[in-house]
Amino acid sequence: MMPTRLFAALICLPVFVSAAAAAPDAGRSGRPAPEAKPAPKPVSLDDLFARLRASDDPAEAKGIAKLIERRLDTSGSPTADLLTDRARQAIAAHDFPLAAELMDRVTALEPNWPEGWNRRATVFWLLTDKDDAIADLRRALVLEPRHFEAWAAMGRIYESLDDKARALAAFRRAKALYPTMEKIGEAVDRLAPEVDGRDL
Repeated sequence: MMPTRLFAALICLPVFVSAAAAAPDAGRSGRPAPEAKPAPKPVSLDDLFARLRASDDPAEAKGIAKLIERRLDTSGSPTADLLTDRARQAIAAHDFPLAAELMDRVTALEPNWPEGWNRRATVFWLLTDKDDAIADLRRALVLEPRHFEAWAAMGRIYESLDDKARALAAFRRAKALYPTMEKIGEAVDRLAPEVDGRDL
């Protein structure tokens, strides 16, 4: 009588044989096994800014601008990001002095983060402190000269100060970076006839 374990092994043998026959044999066919495709390279910030400048489709450009803003929104410091989020909540609650205090801490923690200076400039604008808002926007633009939102904000502040020449220059910088940016073309068209031709 055949031992039980040997009998079970003989029953399973055809399954293993058929599975082996169905499996591709790279060595026998002479074809190497297909290599896994490398993961796509993430799009760099430089590429996104280049695409934004080149896009003449407002909807596409808006999507690219949002991707850029998302990249710029992250400081790399969990503490700075948390304080910035709290400042955002303070602004929503119209507690602008608290928002300014929180953004003071953020710019002290992460002085090389352009968005931190841009956010603090927004708070100063809400506090009607235009001089400090402009100073912070300049700091942001030293760190990231392609920050189109900072250029647009600077244009709006200068226009509110009736400094039309500087306002136009700032709006033109924003438009060069983001040609289809909402309302920027209108601002340039509005100010250009008054400013162009003057001895600046």
